[in-house]
Amino acid sequence: MMRVLTVNAGSSSLKIRVLEGNRLLGTHDVDRWDGQPEPIHDALATYAVDAVGHRVVHGGGDVTEATVVDDEVLRYLDSLAPLAPLHQQRALDGVRAGLQASPAGTRSVVCVDTSFHHTLPPAARTYALPREWNREWGLRRFGFHGLSHSYAVRTAAEIVGVDLVRSRVLSCHLGAGASMAAVRDGRCVDTTMGMTPDEGLVMQTRSGSVDPGLVGWLLTEQGLTAKEVFDALRHRSGVAGLSGSSGDLRELLHARDQGDQEAALAFDVYRHSLTRHAGGLVATMGGLDLLVFTGGIGEHQAAVRAALCRDLEFLGVALDSERNGSSGDADLSRQGARVRTVVVESREDLEIARQTTELLT
Repeated sequence: MMRVLTVNAGSSSLKIRVLEGNRLLGTHDVDRWDGQPEPIHDALATYAVDAVGHRVVHGGGDVTEATVVDDEVLRYLDSLAPLAPLHQQRALDGVRAGLQASPAGTRSVVCVDTSFHHTLPPAARTYALPREWNREWGLRRFGFHGLSHSYAVRTAAEIVGVDLVRSRVLSCHLGAGASMAAVRDGRCVDTTMGMTPDEGLVMQTRSGSVDPGLVGWLLTEQGLTAKEVFDALRHRSGVAGLSGSSGDLRELLHARDQGDQEAALAFDVYRHSLTRHAGGLVATMGGLDLLVFTGGIGEHQAAVRAALCRDLEFLGVALDSERNGSSGDADLSRQGARVRTVVVESREDLEIARQTTELLT
């Protein structure tokens, strides 16, 4: 069985796992990673592995599946960095560190978050912009969190015995960054994030979708620079911007329960965004059979799960309040619920290892 070292570089963290199939052999994580190669070099010196699999956020229109790394692939992924500035370059720092330290014959593979959404139909992926723009610059909805969505949907279906090929699944990856994906008959048919990870849901510090006319007004009428606007939309908006807090949902819910009105409004806006987007995605599938929660908030914030499930009760979602307090992978559905609700621990490492192994064998 192939032994794979997986590298998942976030905007500030680094998660390294060594896996043989589903068996975890070791971890080597850095909470505050500055992009230096030493942690990856140390892991490769400690463990003998057959391959290195890297999570990369953006694969653009050319890297649409797990791909062995070479100079051409690296150059192309580098060119996409402006579309995912918080993550792309950091991930490629990890790829280069892995290539530097890997023994001869150890192949490196990039597994891209956008590949899961490559099945989006034209109506879902196409922006209503001048067609010459779309053609010349390759403008389209790419979607993100694909490794997480892929693992969560497959695992949730196994937990409740649902046949993915005949099912309509709404996958909710809720963390500091958040997105939803509509998966019909095993294929992603719609998602909330777009060409960049800025579109869609209200997030911890990101605004999600806003009126483009509002952005233009800030630029032309208020004299803000593009850098000032996009810095605010990415780093000083979302629930953090509304509440004046860090945006941590645990702190936000505690403040709301203590009577903080700004925290209450921030949570209501967050909840409204979840419900609004969920309803739209369910409509594109023509109904719902399985609701899946994953990501740091999706896994650990029972209050968030309960709020969205209450809003979706008209679809047949029915949450068991006692089960909703459980931890780990679990079926949270009330007995007899028409739509099953499942929480799945986010395991992008297992998805990276699976895709790497399938590609190389």
